[in-house]
Amino acid sequence: MRTRIAELRWKEVIGMGDGSRFGFVEDLEVDVESGQVRSLVLPGRRRLFGLLGREEDRYIPWESVRRFGEDAILVEHAPQSRPPRRGRR
Repeated sequence: MRTRIAELRWKEVIGMGDGSRFGFVEDLEVDVESGQVRSLVLPGRRRLFGLLGREEDRYIPWESVRRFGEDAILVEHAPQSRPPRRGRR
């Protein structure tokens, strides 16, 4: 199956363990030096219908992604509030 980055925004992220629905992909975090995708970025939940802003974005490490489907992306772990740390060379 082929997909474009723009099409990922229409896919819902679902946890494999308990079927939790985490939301839709908003962006990707890419390491520009290696060209590898580091994580999926999910928008934070809105506070009071968006009037009070949003919570922090949530990140799912690329290693946690298990399967891409037509409408969903299955992941092994829940999103983190901070991007995963990567060691610098």
